Amino acid sequence: MTDNPLLTRKSQKTAAILFVAWTAAFILLFFYTLNFNWYVSVADSLITNTLLAASCLIISVMLRFYQPKDEIVLFVIVLAIALAVLISLIGRFLLSHIFVHDHTYVNFLNFSLVFRFIVVFVFLAWCAFVNILWYRLEEQSEMKERLFTAQNLAREAELNKLRHQLQPRFLFNSLNSVYALTIVNPKEAGTMITKLASFLRGTLKRDDEVWVTVAEEMEYVQLYLDIEKVRFSHRLNLDITIDEHTLNLSLPGTLLQPIVENAIKFGLYNTSAAILISLTVKAENNMLTISVRNPYDPEMKATGGTGFGLTAIRRRLYLLFADSTLLQTATTEDNFYITTLKIPQKL
Repeated sequence: MTDNPLLTRKSQKTAAILFVAWTAAFILLFFYTLNFNWYVSVADSLITNTLLAASCLIISVMLRFYQPKDEIVLFVIVLAIALAVLISLIGRFLLSHIFVHDHTYVNFLNFSLVFRFIVVFVFLAWCAFVNILWYRLEEQSEMKERLFTAQNLAREAELNKLRHQLQPRFLFNSLNSVYALTIVNPKEAGTMITKLASFLRGTLKRDDEVWVTVAEEMEYVQLYLDIEKVRFSHRLNLDITIDEHTLNLSLPGTLLQPIVENAIKFGLYNTSAAILISLTVKAENNMLTISVRNPYDPEMKATGGTGFGLTAIRRRLYLLFADSTLLQTATTEDNFYITTLKIPQKL
């Protein structure tokens, strides 16, 4: 629990100044209002306020380490009464012995004992409730901070899990293709292995990068497309249009490659003909917009598809932006499948 500001070094000087000012005010009160001499006024004010300050410090330290869960009001009242009685009796004992020959002042001490007790009790009760309120607010603040930290850690863990779940899917597909190429075209298999190594090396370098520029992401995606071009040769045609003004804009790393992979899967797996996949990157109203367009056969399903890729991307976007509408898909009447990704830009 955070220390009470009354106990911190920064506040000790302020507390000392307040103590001196409070004591001086009582000295003037005794001297000018009750017509006691300076010696009596200083002694009474100094002893009483020193005991009061010590009691406030005791209350603050006690409540820092112990607060009853139930009957907190009763606890404070009993504590304040006990300390008020103690202060009143100790103060009367010390002052009556110091000024034993001043009968007028000793009679005043006896007469004002109940009044002193009431004033000290009210002050100590107020001090106790202020300390309780302070510590409760501090405890709530720390709990919120711990909860916020735990939520961030959980979110980062889930993001990392989603990012790393996507990579084995691609690696599995690529290794299957490499195996097939080693039989029919060993040279192309070697080329694909080299490009796959470069792609995976880039993936390892990007593992800790949450945000990358469009230029960096497209360089990463291009490595993936080079691998797929080896796999599908002339069947895969690409039309990539990137607005130059978007190259320095940012997006979460390794986000675009699964979308492109999804487009290739749905576009090529159910046909032996050549297809065209279009990728467009532009900026609109402080929003990076990426659109991937591929043909598809509505009467057939891609083999082995689980729908995990787009689901994982949608989940990542929600964790980052708390918006489930940033990834949208649509189909056209001429059998094209369009995936649109929108990334809000940091101002």
